[in-house]
Amino acid sequence: MLSVRDLTITVGPSGKRIVDALSFDLAAGDMMALVGESGSGKTMAARAILGLLPQPLVTAPQSRILFKDSDLTRLEPKAMRKVRGAEIGMVFQEPMVSLNPAVTIGEQMAEGLRLHHKLAKVEIRDRSLAMLERIRIKEPAKCLAAYPHEFSGGMRQRIMLASVMLLKPRLLIADEPTTALDTLVQRDVLDLMVELTQANGTAVLLISHDLGMVSHYIPNVVVMSEGKAVESGPSSEVLRAPTHDYTRRLLDALPQRSAGGTRGGDCGKPIVEIRDVVIDYPGRNRLFSRTEAKRAVHGVDLTVRRGETLALVGASGSGKTTLGRAIVGLVKPTSGEISFLGAEGLEPADRHGRHREMQIVFQDPYSSLDPRQRIADIIAEPLKLDKSMSAAERERRVEQVFTEVGLSSDFRRRFPHQLSGGQRQRVAIARAIVGRPAFVVADEPVSALDMTVQKQILLLIRELQARHNFACLFVSHDLGAVEQVADRIAVMQDGRIVEIGERDDVIDRPQHPYTRQLLEAAMLIDRRFAETNPLEQAMAR
Repeated sequence: MLSVRDLTITVGPSGKRIVDALSFDLAAGDMMALVGESGSGKTMAARAILGLLPQPLVTAPQSRILFKDSDLTRLEPKAMRKVRGAEIGMVFQEPMVSLNPAVTIGEQMAEGLRLHHKLAKVEIRDRSLAMLERIRIKEPAKCLAAYPHEFSGGMRQRIMLASVMLLKPRLLIADEPTTALDTLVQRDVLDLMVELTQANGTAVLLISHDLGMVSHYIPNVVVMSEGKAVESGPSSEVLRAPTHDYTRRLLDALPQRSAGGTRGGDCGKPIVEIRDVVIDYPGRNRLFSRTEAKRAVHGVDLTVRRGETLALVGASGSGKTTLGRAIVGLVKPTSGEISFLGAEGLEPADRHGRHREMQIVFQDPYSSLDPRQRIADIIAEPLKLDKSMSAAERERRVEQVFTEVGLSSDFRRRFPHQLSGGQRQRVAIARAIVGRPAFVVADEPVSALDMTVQKQILLLIRELQARHNFACLFVSHDLGAVEQVADRIAVMQDGRIVEIGERDDVIDRPQHPYTRQLLEAAMLIDRRFAETNPLEQAMAR
């Protein structure tokens, strides 16, 4: 159904090749994945199929994209508009960006049907309601009248998928559809995608860097590096016995359990102690009503010891980020006690000293770094609070931290937008550790990074902790990452700690049903190939 031949994408007059002579075939009803690191060209190849390349990228004249009986590279814009949506649908990486925040869900779902089919308003509404019911949206009629910001990330991605599949396209292009979603929601979205596409006989081209997820769901894979296809074939063969060095590097980058066991028993005295902490979010006033208060954390007890990494894991909305922010003073608990280095409820005069000792690395470094500041100034900013350091000492400390996080001095005068995602995360970590804190909260620090960059960041955190002996609360839904860095694991569900223990005990011998549910949803390649006929099992689910 789709035949891509010698697809080459260049950058304007420079002629630099972003995608270089890429070729592959996709039959009707089949599923294929384009995998590779960020910058490998996989997303640009997918966008070229729909003619959605951003300027100044252009498709080279020799490229051919044959869909059914047409060469998409030769279609006029008017003819291409008839293909988009009706014949080829696309689910983008971030649904909050691709869904219009000012338009209701119902209007956005109806748009494609109005453009491509002559249907009455009642029929469009009925089809939209039926699709929302099919993707298991509660109260679909209310959903049609709601706006995107009223839904979680997983719900928005399901709504985006429903909007695309409403037109029953022959081909679905899914560009990183589960990035930054927790494991339970990720599996839910992927199972839904498989169910909808199989029911309509839709072919799927998946763009991803998650090899574990690809191994579970996609029977065929094309591995891309620097714009070229370096290896292709059945997923079970390519991911079990790769022949290319680049594919082997991708597989080597998958999180692995750190050697030597955990350090939990060797760590020092408690540095953070949480006793019966409750955190409520107050209700909001609306025009004629007030929403009810929501309890995010229910009476949590927790201890973090000096030098250890305690991983706080759970699905989105479980309260783990709220608890992490409360520890560093960004959220005020409703009740309970949080003590740091034995001190509770510090006076305002003492809080600056406490904040120097407690730092946080946020999930999205691009949002947490000042876009108007240069990198050296961003990293040096926490040192301004330390009046005991001279300007020369601060400069030496900044230089030292640049080296520790693996950034060259060339980055000093750059701005955040001039860095890659992994480089920005290194800057965020550097800013957190430059003041030599005793405790660091790492809030989903690798959730949106590809596997090789993720491995680098996880190793960096582990190395810096060994060097400076700070305690770390590692907030994550990625059990693969947790397995690599954690000493102990606390599992959080609906604002409560349901299980806590040494890393190996929790992962190998889980006691709570929710922990077992999280582990079953984690798509790890070694578990997948241990099963018999796993692809059929995944499809059956």
